Amino acid sequence: MGARSGYQVTENSTKGVITFGTYEADLRAGELRRNGRKIRLQEQPFQILAVLLEHAGEIVTREELRNRLWPADTFVDFEHGLNAAVKRLRDALGDSADNPRFVETVARRGYRFLAPIHLGAGGAGQKTTQIRRPSLLWRVGPGAAALLIAGVMVGWHAGHRSVAAVRLVERRLTSNPENDPVISAAISPDGKMLAFADRTGMFLRQVGTGETHPISVPGDGHTYCVNWFPDGSHVLATRATSPSDPPSLWSVSVYGGAPRRLIEGAERGIVSPDGSQIIFIRGDYSHQEIWEMQATGEQAHKILGEPGDNIDALVWSPDGRRIAYVVSRYQLGWDDAEVSLYISDIGGHDLSRVLSSPRLRSALAWAPDGRLIYSLGELPPNSQNDTNLWAVRVDSRGVKTWGTPTRLTNGGDAKVRANISADGKKLVFLRGAESPGVYVAEVEGSGNRLGPLQRLSLDERRNFPYTWTPDGKSVIFTSDRDGVFHLFKQAVDQPAPDLLVGGEQSVILARLNADSSAILYAVDPDPRDVERRIRLMRLPLSGGTPQIVLQDAGINNFQCARTPATVCVLSKFTGIRLEFYTFNSSTGEKRPLTRIEGPEWYLQNWTLSPNGSTLAMSKKHRVPGPASIRLFSVDGGSERTLTLKNWSGIGSLDWAANGRSIWVNASSPRGMQTLLNVDLHGKAKPVLQEPEKGLGWAIPSPDGRHLAIWEASGSSNAWLLEGF
Repeated sequence: MGARSGYQVTENSTKGVITFGTYEADLRAGELRRNGRKIRLQEQPFQILAVLLEHAGEIVTREELRNRLWPADTFVDFEHGLNAAVKRLRDALGDSADNPRFVETVARRGYRFLAPIHLGAGGAGQKTTQIRRPSLLWRVGPGAAALLIAGVMVGWHAGHRSVAAVRLVERRLTSNPENDPVISAAISPDGKMLAFADRTGMFLRQVGTGETHPISVPGDGHTYCVNWFPDGSHVLATRATSPSDPPSLWSVSVYGGAPRRLIEGAERGIVSPDGSQIIFIRGDYSHQEIWEMQATGEQAHKILGEPGDNIDALVWSPDGRRIAYVVSRYQLGWDDAEVSLYISDIGGHDLSRVLSSPRLRSALAWAPDGRLIYSLGELPPNSQNDTNLWAVRVDSRGVKTWGTPTRLTNGGDAKVRANISADGKKLVFLRGAESPGVYVAEVEGSGNRLGPLQRLSLDERRNFPYTWTPDGKSVIFTSDRDGVFHLFKQAVDQPAPDLLVGGEQSVILARLNADSSAILYAVDPDPRDVERRIRLMRLPLSGGTPQIVLQDAGINNFQCARTPATVCVLSKFTGIRLEFYTFNSSTGEKRPLTRIEGPEWYLQNWTLSPNGSTLAMSKKHRVPGPASIRLFSVDGGSERTLTLKNWSGIGSLDWAANGRSIWVNASSPRGMQTLLNVDLHGKAKPVLQEPEKGLGWAIPSPDGRHLAIWEASGSSNAWLLEGF
């Protein structure tokens, strides 16, 4: 390639890894990784990536790529080969030619790498620095540019050494593999021990040496939350025998001895700094309250909590006189939550809201120096599931924050469940990622069994199926591979999807209209819309411009029957009930159908039968107890109930294509996620069980011969942060 102005990432300067966003490119090993996991990428697409990274921010012509990838004596269809290789590279990066984050097409010239890049050796805890292209380089000749580049690199190394002592240091404390996540972890008061729990039990690890021993807890059940007592010899553990049974709090010695149950119907307990009191959570989802009791389990009483509250995180102040907590309230749909961080006295009377943002997540720690550490979701084009830790100072009275928040972590994954050592020098948190993928399976034996699952979406982003094309050959699904959720179509024999709907707002739901001529899809509210209206759009399958069908706040679901039926139904949250309407998918005209009120109206999920005659309804999976399905007649309003014996916790339900059964995601008595085929008499046939991955809904193809299912692979480990 010819000489260039600007900073070039030469081979000598990239011994190790180049990082950009959540990706790492190891030029020596020829590997691309995302969040530490290897992504399959053929040799030629990786070579293109390497060339683009060498000249990040600059145009690399197609001719230059041809000279690098195809020698002069190689006879190939270069145009087709290059186009195919760039497309495979974009697929691996979850990138889009129409809305590029990494690889931009420069018309009639070539390609340019857009994202900031960093040089580093790779691996957990390693420091990297961003490459900066000096603005003066374009003014000087090649010789002067080379000298200036050398000076930049020398200065970087010197500066890197001089500030290393004050840099944040992260290192991973646990090494659980994918699909065996660390569920909870807590650093001991002296910072020397880590107590953590996963699916197999509870463990104690020496922070300095990594030596690990199991903590014996007799009896059935699992532990999903741990917190230390100040004596450093006991942990407070939340345990439950099954998902449908109420949890309880236990005092467990890390050195052996019989554990002691402190209280039933309680979870996520936090011990006060002096060890005398415990705050904890009581109640089901959207009915959660903060309670306090003595460390012995006596004198339990409610502090705070209102109907609709979900307590996402909870912590004591360093002096034990106040508490801080993150609470979310879903009033206008599951994707539109009011999330706030509060500080309160122990009596629950002196209450201050110090931060409110839908990006707040479930991590909270209060350092001895007065800093409050919390988790905040990243903005697009990052994934909506990417979060990082921030710190903000709290005044001496512990009532309000002051100063500018400081970012503590980076990276494209979730950081949750933070806690801190007594001296405030060691912060432990869980760092994890979940990647729901779309799978296709053949329905066999009249719905009695499924064939092998075939993965459709090969990227590491979040993907959710919603419908099929009318011919049953392609799945229509949403994916956040571009940062926000966009709508895609992919044939079962196609290696990569086609983009259907892009834009700045997320697509949250998609269905076919009744005659299968168009896709109906819902889009998140425009940020400028004070009424927070969800837009229901129509996109003709034959092509054309999307049209607005209707706009309304709180829409959480909609479905249409299939021809010859014409009925379409939508539901919306109003703050006090769930309202159902029939609507015209062309004009947007809607008419009231029914409503659900009462204390658990917001927990209802539903699906419309293919002939449009019946709504099947169930409570969402977070509600314990026996599973049941209500069948509501759209025409007459009558209803009956199906009881699913030996099953609980319905997560989703969708009618089978023939309307004679329902595909249901529920939990077995031992908590195993299971896909059931339920007939209209309530008889349930298990067809798929998933002991490790998360299992979602199942969408039948129009002919009923296939299902599109999402399953989520996940990883989570405990990390230690120092120097913050």
